[in-house]
Amino acid sequence: MELAILGLGRMGGNMAVRLHKGGHRVVVWNRSKAKVDEHVALGMEGAYEFADLPKMLQQSPRVVWFMLPAGKTTDDAIEQVAPWSSPGDIMIDGANSRWTDDKRRASKLKELGLQYMDAGVSGGVWGLTEGYSLMVGGEQATYDFCEPIFKTLAPPTGNYGLMGPHGAGHFVKMVHNGIEYGMMQAYGEGFEILKKSEYSPDLLQVSKVWQNGSVVRSWLLDLAVNAFSKHGNNLESIQGWVADSGEGRWTVEAAMAEDVPAPIITTALIMRFVSRQDESFSAQVLAALRNEFGGHEVKGT
Repeated sequence: MELAILGLGRMGGNMAVRLHKGGHRVVVWNRSKAKVDEHVALGMEGAYEFADLPKMLQQSPRVVWFMLPAGKTTDDAIEQVAPWSSPGDIMIDGANSRWTDDKRRASKLKELGLQYMDAGVSGGVWGLTEGYSLMVGGEQATYDFCEPIFKTLAPPTGNYGLMGPHGAGHFVKMVHNGIEYGMMQAYGEGFEILKKSEYSPDLLQVSKVWQNGSVVRSWLLDLAVNAFSKHGNNLESIQGWVADSGEGRWTVEAAMAEDVPAPIITTALIMRFVSRQDESFSAQVLAALRNEFGGHEVKGT
């Protein structure tokens, strides 16, 4: 097939390479022209301006895959591509967008005769070699047309599928990320308990022992092995400051809207906020209250 990839960051760039190696004709665009040059050197075709795309995409319908920051940046790019698109052309958003944005975009583009799909993409920097898990939302006919693209991006085991109508792909990916929050928090807490115990075992050895055969084995645990191997048991070169992409927040919001109790994901999200505080005033209040009602010891500043 033929498609354009707009956005050559860590995910978009690797996806373009995997598609090119899979035999697809890939046209690439990026705000930084140096990234376009890198991919042209690998055999892809470079569009240095949005205006170059219409004449470079020869297949009908055209397929344009956006791998740009979610929100306004993606909206602005879609608005720039839409005017030169022909009826039936397909736009796919593979960023970590909110599912409600997908429904709005799909409705607006349909009025212009254009097709839209949302694709939740999981796999990170390993996707280039291992393949990506793809959760797609949209219409069945559009999905069927683009399936060769999904098949190439996914692992040989075929980890891709249509999750439902517009927004379903990003909604499923959002919940996937919420689950990821909880799993990561559990690993973090478990390793801290081990580290502070009287035994203080070698955490690299522990993670390797758990890596195969144990109930808690997972790809995240494989990554823990990598991290302890690179940075040591104390992870001395890693600051305990954890960002969030927004998907954990959206998962918690969806859980509340649907009256679903989700204490693990919610707590994992809150712990990411805690990690960003050099000093926690709420913890200071707790310490002060314990001292007031029970005379418990406090640590001075």
